[in-house]
Amino acid sequence: MNLGLTDRVAIVAAASSGLGRAVATELSREGARVAICARTASDLAKTAEEISRETGHEVFHQSVDVTNQAAVAAFVAAVEHRFGRIDICVTNSGGPPSKLFKDTNSSDWKSAVDLLLMSAVFFAQETLPRMQKNKWGRFITITSYTVKQPVDGLLLSNSVRSAVTGLARTLANEYAAHGITVNNVCPGYTGTDRLGELAEVLSKRHGTTPQEVYAGWERQIPAGRIGKPEEFAAVVAFLASERASYVNGTSIAVDGGIVRSLL
Repeated sequence: MNLGLTDRVAIVAAASSGLGRAVATELSREGARVAICARTASDLAKTAEEISRETGHEVFHQSVDVTNQAAVAAFVAAVEHRFGRIDICVTNSGGPPSKLFKDTNSSDWKSAVDLLLMSAVFFAQETLPRMQKNKWGRFITITSYTVKQPVDGLLLSNSVRSAVTGLARTLANEYAAHGITVNNVCPGYTGTDRLGELAEVLSKRHGTTPQEVYAGWERQIPAGRIGKPEEFAAVVAFLASERASYVNGTSIAVDGGIVRSLL
């Protein structure tokens, strides 16, 4: 299937590793001109070089704190200057810490809102007007399957990522007439460093081992296994494509079936 992504310009946030890196790699493999950002410049430069070597396409990179509005604006402007346009924006960020309500303070809440919600708002503010001028665009938010089925111990993620879903659904209504689709993709348990860190935290909290935590997750998943980042990235690439022009306002779980709801 030709996804029609050749020479489309795509921004992928928090792309030095994990799901962001997998998405950036998949889009580059499909022929898109990709720009990635993350906080750590050295990791980002290495990732950009590795993706470019693998796919044969240039990958622009710039160190950005996605909670900083001015930094996001400068990055988007730099991408437009480099490639001449913005077609696709995939918002992403690291996850907040695993905490229970009794252990969570006001600073934790503010940090989670800045990291998860406001970063998506900043990218939307910068990219959607540019897409609107071109009458074509794809704005995709990466959240978590917790927006469909909350997970114990992930209070901040359960709460604030749901706000991102509300943002995406509303933007889908406001921008569809301009040839722009807005969708939310919700990963389940996927084999990233972040998942390994979560397994460590939960194993210490419950007096088990990370291996036992992984086994418990796998028992919950109808597919019986942890997902691969590449499997998640393939769904994002489709949503970013010409072929997905009538998919708008959705929240798609890529989770091996762990969400048991009908919607």
